[in-house]
Order: sequence, then structure tokens, then C-alpha cells
Amino acid sequence: MGRNIRKRRSPLAVRAIAASAALAIGGGGLVWANFYASAHEKNSSTNTTKAAGAQVATITCPDVGQKLTNVPKQARGEVDGELATLDQQITAAYQRLATTRDAQTRDASFVQNSILNPLKNNRSVIIDRIKLEINRVGGKAPGWLDGLSTCTGAPADQTNAGGQNNGGAAASPSASASAGAGAGAGAGAGAGASASASAPAGGAQAGNGGQAGNGPVAADFVDITKVQPNVARKARTQNGGSSGTFSSSCGVNANKKFNTDNVIVAPGVTNGAHHLHDYVGNQSNDAFANNDTFAAAQTSCANQGDKSSYYWPVVRIQNGTQDFDQNNDGGGKELNVGQIQQVKQAQIKFVGNAKSKVVAMPKFLRIITGDAKTTTNGLANANAHWSCTGFENKVQLTAQYPICPRGSTVVRTFAFQSCWDGVNADSANHRTHVAFADAQGNCANGFKAIPQLTMRLVYGFRAPTLTNGQIKNAYAVDGFPEQLHKPSTDHDDFINVFDDALMNKMVTCINNGQRCK
Repeated sequence: MGRNIRKRRSPLAVRAIAASAALAIGGGGLVWANFYASAHEKNSSTNTTKAAGAQVATITCPDVGQKLTNVPKQARGEVDGELATLDQQITAAYQRLATTRDAQTRDASFVQNSILNPLKNNRSVIIDRIKLEINRVGGKAPGWLDGLSTCTGAPADQTNAGGQNNGGAAASPSASASAGAGAGAGAGAGAGASASASAPAGGAQAGNGGQAGNGPVAADFVDITKVQPNVARKARTQNGGSSGTFSSSCGVNANKKFNTDNVIVAPGVTNGAHHLHDYVGNQSNDAFANNDTFAAAQTSCANQGDKSSYYWPVVRIQNGTQDFDQNNDGGGKELNVGQIQQVKQAQIKFVGNAKSKVVAMPKFLRIITGDAKTTTNGLANANAHWSCTGFENKVQLTAQYPICPRGSTVVRTFAFQSCWDGVNADSANHRTHVAFADAQGNCANGFKAIPQLTMRLVYGFRAPTLTNGQIKNAYAVDGFPEQLHKPSTDHDDFINVFDDALMNKMVTCINNGQRCK
């Protein structure tokens, strides 16, 4: 994955959010002041989220990293660093968008002239650096990179991940190994809370109930009892298939290992994720870890042969409570606020392939499932699956968060890519070396079936309430601030650090139809 050791990049130049955010006492605790509200906007009750008008709600920029599928290995470390700078620029521009609402109401050209044009210029400089790095090692930078510098302002009802076409339904992660490939294409939610309804214009959320004013909104939630079943039947294992399972017990991050790095996409860059991750398994994962670091690390997994790293963005409750990172990068400074929720169960299971036997994963294989930027990228790589206990075999949601009935609680499920190109442990865009099998279990393009990682995260917080278009005690997944904390941005990361003996045991168990741990 290129060089893992890089000099630290400077923090965001723009810190208007920190300056604008004020703490207020109310409702029995600390709550964020609604510093996004324009002068004409009014607050109502505490901890309540409400949709607002059609101002520019967020900034949408072409995802350069996802489009760069062919970067020479010698240049990947530097290119990943420059891509992280592009993320920093977008975050800074979004912060300026969010804190200049009054100026925007007075000047219709303010967003274009004062935010988008400077952002384009800044992105052009970084894209030129990316081209230089690729060409420097003998590669050929694609000419179309120059066309990726322009960003636009998107009204909330025009973001690409609003679930306009499907009401938030998704294929079941247990239906097939291809669950992530078409997530969001299931039956309509039929819940009356359409995901295409207007989200807040940069944070016009009454009573500060959302993520410091940039999501979630009422339309992001649905009463799961009103959603039609949408889970497809799982493919039957055929002759020659592999029906066994291997489970690894790695805890629930009880030791509170958190950081806002992402060593897969931004090695050597502090705060490369711009949001907080839970970690289980490998205890040395941060921006500066490399394969040697992982191999020498401690693990939270019961079987010490599993030093793999499993990590995902935290979920927070918007109940007015501040958490430890309220003044930190990736936390409150980037609009990830609220009370962090620890999972009650984190179930890790590797399963087989309906059509074929599986082969061992290569050591240090890296897989990202889902897309943290679906609000601007659309749902092509979305693999979010939200449900409730007791409903998981009936309803899975991608573009909406479920409101669970009494006695039921929120579940996040992930089914990772289960086909591998047979050569690479990573790829330039961290996607093309792995793929989903089709609904019957076939791996295309000569890819090989590997054990499919599935994860089930169960929470215990009480359900939010949705009344008259307002959501109280909303919850949301951490994310990049310009992504508005949409449920479809949920994602999960994995780095394989199984020792050879345990990996071989896993493959044998799965191929022989056994249940092992």
C-alpha cells in the first residue's frame, strides 16, 4: 500500500466551527448552540430535529480517490496523502458554508465566489501534485483528472444518497455475497417519512437535536414496523460450495480504543477519516501503523492468532450530551457530536461461498465495505444495512435509519466483498482488488472466493421519536461533515492479520461445512 511513514500534515486552516460553536446549559445538560441558524430561523424544543428550507445544504465534489484505479505502487503513499488534503479542503469549505448563512442570504453569489471558486483553485493545485507524483515514478496521469477540480453546492433534496428512488430499502446482507453491490435497490419503505424530503439547509435544526446542525433530519428515519419486507432469500449452497462458518470473538471496544485516522486510505495522515472509529482486534491501528506494526501488536480477540483490525465509525445519540472529543478534530470540530454509543454485541463471522470452495485470504489484505461519501457519490458502493432486532430477516435499510419498536434495538450489519483478484492485498482506490460475488455466488473476472467477513453490531439505546415531522433524540453514524450524517454513508474496514495456522483452520472449517471458532 505504498509508504506508511509520512510527515504529519498540517491541521485544517479553517476552524470557524470551533469559534462559532458555543455551549449552552439547558434541558438538564449541555447542548450545542444552533450556530448555523440564520437570523430569520427560530429554535423550538431542545433536542429536536426539523427539516428546513432549500438553501445550499452541502458541497459535492468528485471523489478523486475512487476514480484513481491505476496508481503505480511507488506513488501510492504520496498520492494517498494528497487525497487526504483534498478531504481537508472539502471539510474546510463546508465549515465556511455552514458558518456564513447570513452572508449567503444577502448575496446570491456568495457561495460561488467565496467558497466554491477558491475550493476549485485549491483542488487544482493538489490534483496537479497527484499528476506529478504519478508521472514522477514512470506512470501516466490520466488527463481527465483536471476535470475533477470543480465542486458544486447541493440543496439537501438533491443529494445523491437521499433514497429518492427506493425509500431507503436495501438487500439483505445475508441474502448473498453481492449485498453491497446493489444496496438501496430494494422495495420502498412505505413509511411516510420519505428520504427525499428536504434536509436542513446547512443546519436549520430546531433545538440543536442533530449533529450540531448538519444532520440527521426527520426524513432520515423510518418506523421499521411500517416498512414492507425487502430481504431476499439467501442463495442455496450447491455441490462444490462451502457452507461452514468461522467466528472470532474480539469484544466491543470496552477499552475505548478510538481515533479519527484511517490507515487504509490515508496512511501517515493524522485525522485522515475526519470521524471517530471504534476498533476491535488489533490494538496498534493508527495512521502510522504498517504491516510490521500490525504483526507485533496486541489483540482484543480471544484467539490470539487473530490480530486482524476491525473498525467502523461510531454511532452517537443527539441528546444534548457532549463526549470526550467535543473540541477535537474528527469530533466536535467537524460536527461529529453527541453521546458515543458502545455496541452491546460485536459479532464477527466468516462464511463460505454458495458455488465454490474458498481460498485463504492473503495476509494484510485490506477491505473497505460501503462508501463514506454516498451523499455526493451516490449509492453505487453503498453497503449500509440498518435494522432492528427481531426484524433482521425481514427488513434491511440503506438510506434511512430505523426507529425500532419497544423491546427491539438498532442493528448494523456488514457483508464484505468475498472475491479477491488472487494477487493484490490492496489497490489504488482500495476497491478493485476485491469484489462482490453475484446473487448465485459467482466471482467474476477470474477472481477467487475467499471467506466472507460478516459483522453484526447490536446497540442498546432507546429509540428516537418522530412526531409531526420532528425527530427527538436522533442517532447518527459519524462521517465527513459535508456528508450530512446520512445512513447510507455507513461503512466498515478490515485488515487481515490472521496467522497462517488460524487462517488455514478457517478455510478448512468453511470448506468442510463445519462451525468453528
